[in-house]
Amino acid sequence: QLQASGGGLVQAGGSLRLSCAASGRTFSTYTMGWFRQAPGKEREFVAASTWSGGMTYYADSVKGRFTVSRDNAKNTVYLQMNSLKPEDTAVYYCACREGPLIRTVAVTKGGYDYWGQGTLVTVSS
Repeated sequence: QLQASGGGLVQAGGSLRLSCAASGRTFSTYTMGWFRQAPGKEREFVAASTWSGGMTYYADSVKGRFTVSRDNAKNTVYLQMNSLKPEDTAVYYCACREGPLIRTVAVTKGGYDYWGQGTLVTVSS
């Protein structure tokens, strides 16, 4: 089970940290993903990482601004979002799949088995 939280309203240039709390299984062999869906648009890939953090991959649109991290003791993965832009406005979802991070799989919605409920991020200009 995944529980996403941390969304809210922020001004352009600001920061937010999203959390994805995982429970019900051992995630050490899982790939974790972050996606977002803006109104009227398809859900798009944001970032993916191995649970250990040894490998991370970001969409070009967020590279250098967003960072994935984790707290193993809390079984939680974070998405730190800096220098936010109005175009970052979306519902953000975390997801996971068992297995190694394979880039061609990790960037697709179908590559994940479990999804959190989403948290809304609104960036005002």
